[in-house]
Amino acid sequence: MVTDLQTLGRAVKQAQWRHHRAVDRLLAELGTSLTQWDALRAVAQAPGASAHDLAQRTFQSDQAFGTLASRLAAQDLVTRAPGAGRRIEHRLTPAGERLLAQGTVVVEGFLAESFSGLDEGERETLVDLLGRLG
Repeated sequence: MVTDLQTLGRAVKQAQWRHHRAVDRLLAELGTSLTQWDALRAVAQAPGASAHDLAQRTFQSDQAFGTLASRLAAQDLVTRAPGAGRRIEHRLTPAGERLLAQGTVVVEGFLAESFSGLDEGERETLVDLLGRLG
């Protein structure tokens, strides 16, 4: 059997889209979104990172991440401070750390349920296959 590549591409996109929408709905109960939670996660993983670095980590343009970072700063979730040259460094505030922790519980719970139909070996295979595409 030959799988139609457009069908395969659509199936991957559909799974991603369903996950994004479901997690967004769950995170809305905490007053945040998947995009914001992912930005907080990126800042936590790379404290002091530039907006450009964080944009790449979150699959956004520099401009989009700059706008998002400004909103997160206005909500007292991140701080933005001058670094070397024109670099602006980002760090989580205590409120950002709390929201990230709360959101992580939600995201991990959703993912555990979503992937519960796959055993550990199948999950490893899926990660390997998706990694080969990149």
